[in-house]
Amino acid sequence: MAYAPRMPFSIFGLEAEILRAIQQAGYVRPTQVQAACIPKVLQGHDVIAIAQTGTGKTAAFVLPLLHRLSQGKRQNPSRPMIKALILAPTRELAVQIMDNIRAYGQYLPIRVAAIHGGVDEDAQIKALRKGVQIVVATPGRLLDLLGRQQLDFSLLEMLILDEADRMLHMGFLPDIETIIGTLPKRRQTLMFSATLSKEVESLARRFQYQPKIVQIGKRSNPADTVVQCVYEVPAHLKNALLLELIRQPKFQRVLVFCRMKDGADRLTNFLKVAQMKVAKLHSSRSQDQRLQALQDFKDGKIQVLVATDIVARGIDIEGVTHVVNYDFPVNPEDYVHRIGRTGRAEAQGDAISFVPRQDLNLLDRLELFIGRRLARKRLREFNYHAPVPPPMPGEKPPRRDWRKRTRDMEARQAAQPAKRAPQRPGNERREKS
Repeated sequence: MAYAPRMPFSIFGLEAEILRAIQQAGYVRPTQVQAACIPKVLQGHDVIAIAQTGTGKTAAFVLPLLHRLSQGKRQNPSRPMIKALILAPTRELAVQIMDNIRAYGQYLPIRVAAIHGGVDEDAQIKALRKGVQIVVATPGRLLDLLGRQQLDFSLLEMLILDEADRMLHMGFLPDIETIIGTLPKRRQTLMFSATLSKEVESLARRFQYQPKIVQIGKRSNPADTVVQCVYEVPAHLKNALLLELIRQPKFQRVLVFCRMKDGADRLTNFLKVAQMKVAKLHSSRSQDQRLQALQDFKDGKIQVLVATDIVARGIDIEGVTHVVNYDFPVNPEDYVHRIGRTGRAEAQGDAISFVPRQDLNLLDRLELFIGRRLARKRLREFNYHAPVPPPMPGEKPPRRDWRKRTRDMEARQAAQPAKRAPQRPGNERREKS
């Protein structure tokens, strides 16, 4: 179906109850990725969809999923069976997808449950025993419940991998393979992501049958609505520079990314001492603490949320004015996902990256990946030559990031010419003869 800017959602033939919910949510027209994906999903095709962050990929699979379930064979209303499984890499994204399903399907008799760690699993098991048609899950907790035989996928019709490039990364891949091995062979499989390498795409095809490819824009590019720039600053001055920036009036809702949890803790403490309204979010926080920090940020109760990459993918926070890469990301794909937390739904956003000298190689790698040079900026009257301050009493030195060490080693090895194996004298004589 050709995309037209003014096409209505009704053109897809969705159930009236779904159209009613869409209208109530304030959506008037489908985005490009929705217009391209919804007909293909409704026709039963497997799909690989690649589109920039903030373009409405969740609705692109949730709306046709709800329509197909509402059109399918009516189940026993007292205990419906699982028809669809949605896999997501983080708890926050799983909860967000479940909330979207409930919003779009509020007028349909369809039940959904979220299965993830960090909370008591008894309540999740109880929800499954009551019967649900859709399960949204993170791989770890899902495998736990599969091992305890708390899930029945015998009637499953659809599998969806959100943030597919992360789900098919080597860290998740064994779990994904195990989970897929428990599913029916005949099913519809959808994969959605903002970035997807050719290698991951070829891996994805192992789990799909003749998938239709939907690509909106370039697969490695951030959204055009995000203005990007770089501050080359010594590592010991990043705290001071961040504080100067976020004190400016235009920095209203700021999401700051750190590589590691202890770095996020130190930065949060520094900003609290500076009287900033700030919270932190990383994997060592309890689920209640993570949800509270995210909700306070969404509600505007805090100005700054300091987080690791667990909120870099898929999380939709309205009104994020600035994303700051306090620690420059090791992987270019992570950069694209991080800055996609701003400039969403065609709104304007700013992405700022701090790059000390030791991370210039990562910046070079990113610019090669996205095919453009990022603008360099300097803050007026900021002293970029200030000395390193003495450590605070009892302060521990920051841990080195093993991911960056690994990438640096790989880059050095790739730059070195291949060493030829030494030849034996006998081999040398044969070559000369």
